[in-house]
Amino acid sequence: MLVLSRKVGESIVIGDQIEVTVLSVEGETVRVGIKAPKHVDIFRKEVYLSIQESNQESAKPTQARMSALMKMVDDRK
Repeated sequence: MLVLSRKVGESIVIGDQIEVTVLSVEGETVRVGIKAPKHVDIFRKEVYLSIQESNQESAKPTQARMSALMKMVDDRK
């Protein structure tokens, strides 16, 4: 992990198209602004992890899906 110190108004650049700017620091809270192309998804980490977990859960085979698949296979014989 790269660790950088930045002051309010200062930025870092990631690749050629992403810029992260420190907007304010209030106590233990740091507000950042992110400039990125529209095709780049940006999420808070807890939201990203929730999306990943939801995607994994929806991809798991359920008994009903397996039964339907087995019926389709049997019907093709």
